Amino acid sequence: MRGLRLGVLVSGSGSNLQSIIDAVENGKLKSQIVCVISNKEQAYGLERARGHNLPAIFINPKAGSYDEVLLNTLKEHEVDLVVLAGYLKIIDKELIEAYKGRIINIHPSLLPKYGGKGYYGIHVHEAVIAAGEKESGATVHHVDIGIDTGDTILQRKLEVYAEDTAESLQKRILSEIEHKILVEAIALLEGRA
Repeated sequence: MRGLRLGVLVSGSGSNLQSIIDAVENGKLKSQIVCVISNKEQAYGLERARGHNLPAIFINPKAGSYDEVLLNTLKEHEVDLVVLAGYLKIIDKELIEAYKGRIINIHPSLLPKYGGKGYYGIHVHEAVIAAGEKESGATVHHVDIGIDTGDTILQRKLEVYAEDTAESLQKRILSEIEHKILVEAIALLEGRA
């Protein structure tokens, strides 16, 4: 079983990226992170990458050739698996075709519930609370041309407490589920490589 060459895409703080870095450094994953890419120049995820001597690359989304530059960057780093870890941009069809079956995403809900256009970040948890759901969770899934419609790799749930706010639910799902199942999903895919 060999490790995979991971290209991790982030748009924010990169706490899911940190869970992957930790798993690589402590030997839970055989894979290596070969690049961290963001569409946000100030994304703290890029700082996390630099702090671990990983290539941290900002690609300007306002540049007309963003998708082409992203694809070429992944190819230059010989990425085997693209990991969307809090990446808030829709992936281009050409990239999906080039990495068919080799792009995964973590989503903070029990897909297919609360997935698709407009359901990202805190908006997911607000919708869960507003609907009075009794449970929520997170899903790691393959990326296809739909939004949050790819095949599920792993999914875990937890109870939504009566006193939960969107913010408290978001924090619990992130710390209790997301950070763990993203690493577990990569480990599963290592076994298939």
